[in-house]
Amino acid sequence: MALTDTALRNAKPTDKAYKLYDEKGLYLIVNPNGGKWWRLKYYFNDKEKTLSVGTYPEISLATARAKRDEARTLVTEGKDPSEARKDAKARAKLEAIKTFEAIANDWHALHNKSKSERHQQRVKRWLDYYLYPSLGQKAISSITAPMVLETTSILQNQNKLETAHRVIQTAGQVFRYAIQKGFATYNPAPDLKGALPPPVVKNMAAMIEPKDVAQLLRSIDGYKGTLTVRCAIKLAPLLFQRIGELRHMKWVDLDFENNEWRYLVTKTKTQHIVPLSKSMCLNMNYR
Repeated sequence: MALTDTALRNAKPTDKAYKLYDEKGLYLIVNPNGGKWWRLKYYFNDKEKTLSVGTYPEISLATARAKRDEARTLVTEGKDPSEARKDAKARAKLEAIKTFEAIANDWHALHNKSKSERHQQRVKRWLDYYLYPSLGQKAISSITAPMVLETTSILQNQNKLETAHRVIQTAGQVFRYAIQKGFATYNPAPDLKGALPPPVVKNMAAMIEPKDVAQLLRSIDGYKGTLTVRCAIKLAPLLFQRIGELRHMKWVDLDFENNEWRYLVTKTKTQHIVPLSKSMCLNMNYR
């Protein structure tokens, strides 16, 4: 005799678990602690098997019957419902690790570990602030070019076009990594070529007149900031090195006997030699 909602609601626990049978292999187990569990008995390859269908009342009688019918349909198609459920869970687990954020985190850890800390932080900021909010939890294979372009809408409104281009470039690198790993087959970033206006590049005019250089040196000499900054800007016109390299100058890298400053270029990982004037060496030794 088929179950009813009234019978399910009125089923009380006893000292031992017992079963209430519905139709076509569906039944409910009532446990001593009051829990009520749906089960489905079915046969596959002449073997009796059992499938969990959920708990009552979270799974209603109508829903339990629908799940029963789905499982029975799989059996008629030659598929084991238990194995089909395991496969579905495995696919869901695989999809969870194929999100844009999960793959981007792996890419960032692998490809940026040799970069400078400043570069790593900059790329991570682009990911966290612009790409993850809308793309992070999406399966990377489902992301389209318009979705990637939309991540730069705020930057476009703020006229930060250079950063917008960098964000799309970063997304493209993540997609290339996903393709290499077999998680995606399409990189939408190249399709966005021309979608953003080119950034306006404002170059600083070079000083070519002696009077302009003289004024710059007088300004440097009259600077009243901290000692560290004063020393740095006074060394800059004598050494002509990048600010980053100048900031990380160490006494151990200075060879006063040969009048040389030797250091490792962070960008290319190559040894660099900067000649030092004799007067400069004398002054630095004095200090």
